[in-house]
Amino acid sequence: MDTNILLENGTNELEVLEFLLEGQHYGINVAKIREIITYMNVTPVPNAHPSIEGIFMPRDTMITAINLRNCLQMRDYEEKEKATSLFIITNFNQLDIAFHVDAVLGIHRVSWNQIIKPGSTVSTSEDGISTGIIKIDGELIIILDFEKIVTDINPETGLKVSEIEELGHRAPRDLGILIAEDSPLLNKLIVDSLKQAGYTNLIHTENGQQAYDVITQCKEDGTLKQHVQCVITDIEMPVMDGHRLTKLIKEDDDTKDIPVVIFSSLVNEEMKRKGAALGADAQLSKPEIGNLVHIIDGLFQ
Repeated sequence: MDTNILLENGTNELEVLEFLLEGQHYGINVAKIREIITYMNVTPVPNAHPSIEGIFMPRDTMITAINLRNCLQMRDYEEKEKATSLFIITNFNQLDIAFHVDAVLGIHRVSWNQIIKPGSTVSTSEDGISTGIIKIDGELIIILDFEKIVTDINPETGLKVSEIEELGHRAPRDLGILIAEDSPLLNKLIVDSLKQAGYTNLIHTENGQQAYDVITQCKEDGTLKQHVQCVITDIEMPVMDGHRLTKLIKEDDDTKDIPVVIFSSLVNEEMKRKGAALGADAQLSKPEIGNLVHIIDGLFQ
């Protein structure tokens, strides 16, 4: 299946790949996908997490295979089912990972404002593994939080907060930083890490629209220079994504000089080109929280 679908920069759209697990419909952002292949036998890894099926090398890259049925507490595959199943090979957080799924149904182009944030009955704050829900042709598609799935399996792949501790004591800096991050867990970790690094004048929001509302309000109040001297944004967020937020900031004469740092698991060479075209001042991949602090330091030396 061709996953190389080009989207215009800053349009607040994404492509969602719809797939099946035990008859239920799930989704993943196409930007995370390298390719989709038929199931291949894997080599089991001794003492691995129960959700890790094993490792394999379809080409020259070692890839870890994760059983999504296991992650979602579904029954395991029978041998005859594996023959018709698929691997979705992904790249995010600088990791190559294959997710084992039953079938792929297609790709949908949607706007981020069509994605509904899960309620507490579906996802409870930091514990949930769903980032959003969309309705396509009457079918509800649950978009899974693949970063959290991987971090739950191996916490070392998450934000490396130890990098902040290594910075040691730092003098407080009253630099107004606006943060847009939809994951409650990552939002808290970023805020806590920046505070530990000495940055205490922080406003954190759940998506690009909330962040832009803060900017708009500060413009009206005449407090923009006090509260928003730098913006840190994820890319994937409901309502408004980070690329759209960057575009709006950089096209406005009142805000175009505010540094925008894109901090996302999706930052790869293609995404860097898109971010640069929109005017992003810096881009780095999660989980490099230590580098995030160094970049902010460098922007305001």
